[in-house]
Amino acid sequence: MKIAALEIMNVGSDVDLSEFRDLGEFTAYDTTRTDQIYERAHEAEVLVINKLPINETTIGGLKELKLICVTATGYDNVDIECCNSRGIKVCNAVGYSTASVVQYTFAALFYIYEKLRYYDDYVREGHYCDSPIFTHFEERFNELEGKTWGIVGLGNIGRRVAAAAEAFGCDAVYFSTSGNHDDDKYRRLEWDEFLRSSDIISIHAPLNDNTRYLFSDEAFDKMKDTAFLVNMGRGPIIDEEALVRAIKEGKIAGAALDVIDGEPMKKDSPLRELSDDPRLLVTPHIAWATVEARARLMHEVYLNIKAYQNGKDRNTVES
Repeated sequence: MKIAALEIMNVGSDVDLSEFRDLGEFTAYDTTRTDQIYERAHEAEVLVINKLPINETTIGGLKELKLICVTATGYDNVDIECCNSRGIKVCNAVGYSTASVVQYTFAALFYIYEKLRYYDDYVREGHYCDSPIFTHFEERFNELEGKTWGIVGLGNIGRRVAAAAEAFGCDAVYFSTSGNHDDDKYRRLEWDEFLRSSDIISIHAPLNDNTRYLFSDEAFDKMKDTAFLVNMGRGPIIDEEALVRAIKEGKIAGAALDVIDGEPMKKDSPLRELSDDPRLLVTPHIAWATVEARARLMHEVYLNIKAYQNGKDRNTVES
């Protein structure tokens, strides 16, 4: 069996891939352009991809291809119907990043909530050395105890975030983007009440017709001016121009984004207007990427291929 991994840089050079060589002839490339897919994969039975577009144009000439393994949970870039029509199975990876994303959700929130950039700069720039007293609290910050933490997307990650928020003394509530999700433990609120009640909102939902630009000017107008927004879902869930306006005008207190609308960031991104504003934190889609999570991810891919070799389905995506 020939296996071609086309975007290994997206999971990191520090991940041990030696187990894949037990499965067959394994070739890994750091990055691959769309126009290089055929050259690198025309003899492969298995493709391991991440963000490359998979459609009739890109895989139409791959006669040996039988399995595509996506090194992610999402597979928006894969034309599943095209793959099904060619008898090609598609597998994703699930559950590998839950602990990592939950941990990062709180790290990102605390950075803006506790005004850590300001206090770090205060010390680094030598101002603490000149202080007449032992402390300094010019930038005010608050406890989480007693606050309402609103969650958009109460899946595996969302529920873990809710449990952690409760450990900090928050009342965890959620909004169902489909309108059909009920939960025995956490209170579901309708959209307007959710926006008006939440002191912190964290997003852990997929991108679909119900969530695209869910956070718009209208939504920000309904939020508390003391509220913080954290996006760990997908970038286009937030209208970024509306977010910039909301922060500039003080409609919300701040935002932390690990996903943005268009990755990597474009030079003309509206978020760059706030590049020196401590009320906004933007990181390059790394919430999922702890050392342990990336190792789990690739082991999940290995298990998917091994199951295929044994004639079994594992994490197979259905159309």
